[in-house]
Amino acid sequence: MTTLDEADKKARLERARETGLFRYSLVQELAEAGITAAERGRRARELAGRAHDGPGGRPVTVSRGTLDRWRRFYESGGFDALVPSLRQCQPRTPDEVLALAEALKREKPERTAAQVRRILQLTSGWAPSDRTLQRLFGRLELNLPPREQEEQRAFGRFECTRPNEMWTGDTLHGPVIAGGKSYLFAFLDDHSRAVMGARWAYHDDVVRMAAAFRPALQPGFRR
Repeated sequence: MTTLDEADKKARLERARETGLFRYSLVQELAEAGITAAERGRRARELAGRAHDGPGGRPVTVSRGTLDRWRRFYESGGFDALVPSLRQCQPRTPDEVLALAEALKREKPERTAAQVRRILQLTSGWAPSDRTLQRLFGRLELNLPPREQEEQRAFGRFECTRPNEMWTGDTLHGPVIAGGKSYLFAFLDDHSRAVMGARWAYHDDVVRMAAAFRPALQPGFRR
């Protein structure tokens, strides 16, 4: 196991224990010996009706059903039953920290994850692991050489999410036919790449373009 793997595992262990402590802080009074069902229900409703300082200091609300489930876990397995498995407890990095890490990497693409982490620690007092930052930069494709990043931003492929959201049209210069220069007017649906309208003409003007475009607007023609 590498140092990065060990650090990631340690962070998940700490996160799991912190989550278990948070759950215990809520269900301990619900599991008191001698408490009546009516009193337990009243306390559970009160707990479910307000926000709590959750793991990491974030405000969290917990439903009545979740509180009852955690209480049953505790009564059957003790504190360990409240601690989630490592697979369930991936550390969650605040969005603002991820955004700052992305900005630092874009500012100087040669910065490593370790360097970004040190800057975050100095400015925010806390930083995610190098492994977390490396995964972030990988998802954002910021680990590419600077020139490849620029080319990808300049020539990245765009596609609409559904048919008929946007059409694109253009004129193609065709061959000489019967002594005259020909032009192809065509309109394509950006999502499906279907040809919505097309027409050959001898003149490159708006009148011929409209003639090619008009059939695509007829009822029942759209894909």
